[in-house]
Amino acid sequence: MDTAWLSATAQALVAPGKGILAADESSGTIKKRFDSIGTESTESNRRDYREMLFRAPGVAESISGVILFDETIRQNAADGTPLVKVLEDQGIIPGIKVDLGAKPLALSDGETVTEGLDGLRERLAEYYALGARFAKWRATYSITDTLPSACCIDVNAHALARYAALCQEANIVPIVEPEVLMDGDHTIERSFEVTSAVLDALYDALGVQRVQLEGTLLKPNMVLAGYGRAVPASVDEVADATVRCFRETVPAAVPGIVFLSGGQSDELATAHLDAINKRGPHPWQISFSYGRALQAPALKAWKGESANVEAGASAFIHRAKLNGAARMGSYSPEMEKAAG
Repeated sequence: MDTAWLSATAQALVAPGKGILAADESSGTIKKRFDSIGTESTESNRRDYREMLFRAPGVAESISGVILFDETIRQNAADGTPLVKVLEDQGIIPGIKVDLGAKPLALSDGETVTEGLDGLRERLAEYYALGARFAKWRATYSITDTLPSACCIDVNAHALARYAALCQEANIVPIVEPEVLMDGDHTIERSFEVTSAVLDALYDALGVQRVQLEGTLLKPNMVLAGYGRAVPASVDEVADATVRCFRETVPAAVPGIVFLSGGQSDELATAHLDAINKRGPHPWQISFSYGRALQAPALKAWKGESANVEAGASAFIHRAKLNGAARMGSYSPEMEKAAG
């Protein structure tokens, strides 16, 4: 394990003004997105769409790394260039999703545990050879008055830590993603309580597994009220609760926190990120690792048509720049109206 290299790579992924594009949608998820624009989810269409994002002019100004799906890390662009090389040539770090998804947790109703540890050492070696320099593993936790259970929190923390240790052994930076789901009508106070418990367990487990925190990144949810509440928490309330939660739970040794958008609208995810950064300086870099919240405008503009590649790329770059500004605490809603 090259601890200096892992630390330098983690820091590069949270470089000032930059964040991570999550382009690791499963085949089922990207099919749903393509269905929304009336486009068939074929291998070539998926390749063309992702190539549009990866080759968008100026993409490296706002994007430091891209999380890839297994199919994508093996694909070539239309001109035969490996998509990994397309990213590398621009100074963008390729990453890979390595978990195999959340499955029902045995003897626990309505909870999940993420699988994929079996054979992970060998898969990481293959992904490293294919160009991946960081990885991602997602665990999910549902909120009710009684969930998540201590069992769910503990088993997912253990799996995240085992994954992280295997990544570092392979000289791959692990992004640990404990996502507390915001479905439901819970209060922001309940979200704070659950997110704090999940993070406390995670960092305990990472310590037990001897993971070097300087060579990791955290990809968590923001502390929000449940999406089912009649009146959502304000941007300021979310920023205050999120900052307080992470200051109490996340060690300063962690180089950066790259928030997931978790179903928020494009604009709201950006506004929340900006408000959190405006409350800095923080012990860690505060950035983004967005999927749909970065891609939605590009997908809508592209519509699956080659004639719209320039429009799709422009829409993506505009959204990326807005999040790059929010990552520095310099975003304003008026910027939404600017030309892409």
